[in-house]
Amino acid sequence: MDQAPGSPQGPQDHGPEDQSPQGSGGTPVCYRHPGRETGIRCTRCDRPICPDCMVSASVGFQCPECVRGAAGTGHAPGASRPRTIAGGTVAADPRLLTKLLIAINLAVFVLVGVRPSLLGSLYLIGEWPPAPWGSTEGVAEGEWYRLITSMFTHEAVWHIAFNMLSLWWLGGPLEAALGRARFLTLYLVSGLAGGALTYLLEGPSTASLGASGAIFGLFGATAVLMRRLNYDMRPVLVLLAINLIFTFGWSNIAWQAHIGGLVAGLVMGYAMVHAPRERRTLVQYGTCAVVLGVVVVMVLLRTLQLT
Repeated sequence: MDQAPGSPQGPQDHGPEDQSPQGSGGTPVCYRHPGRETGIRCTRCDRPICPDCMVSASVGFQCPECVRGAAGTGHAPGASRPRTIAGGTVAADPRLLTKLLIAINLAVFVLVGVRPSLLGSLYLIGEWPPAPWGSTEGVAEGEWYRLITSMFTHEAVWHIAFNMLSLWWLGGPLEAALGRARFLTLYLVSGLAGGALTYLLEGPSTASLGASGAIFGLFGATAVLMRRLNYDMRPVLVLLAINLIFTFGWSNIAWQAHIGGLVAGLVMGYAMVHAPRERRTLVQYGTCAVVLGVVVVMVLLRTLQLT
């Protein structure tokens, strides 16, 4: 979330009776490759399958045995709808929300390019003008919507290009692993957390914008997910380290947005992939509600301080 240049300063929820083979971390393992943990199940027989065994179907994936049998359609008797590792529904297009979020960011970028005067109404700013003049705009003046609009606003081409590439690279796998509702909640609350921390710690007359807070939230959740599945974490950790180096080594970057989004993503991501199955939804969305509550508290504290 850079300062604006030129601006003012998984497995199905069967319950305890589910007898699918599980790995050391409790994650189901592929019935054909017992050493491989997986969060995907065959949509017909409901058995866990790894990427090597997945055969793409009209909805979800099927295992090789069901494909060879080719008898009947739909789910096996007693099988419920296939679920991701976080309990979300397996979608036919696992990148749909990622594509929509990218489209919204690009649309706002084009709109700002066509009408530059809109930028002043979209970016995040505490109050403007600063004392001793009376403030006329900003979050402290009741314009809380800026915490949301700033998440979808970019001014520089390199800025939106970097963020959208990151969103495409991180968003698709996360959306597929968490499910659409959980993924969207993670993205929006992480972005709000980054904006709230910026509002709390940055100078009130400093403007900032960009999707970086939400993107760093995806970084945090991706790291948690890869750890949960025992994947090689080095690629995402190296990329995260490079981004943090830029965050603190490059001027004109709101580091508060990056750190706020990262911490929120780590917390919510951990809850989403580690929540106990019997009360998974409560733990997942309860954790997101707690993080959102912290966001509200930060915003209220800063507003009281400025007013």
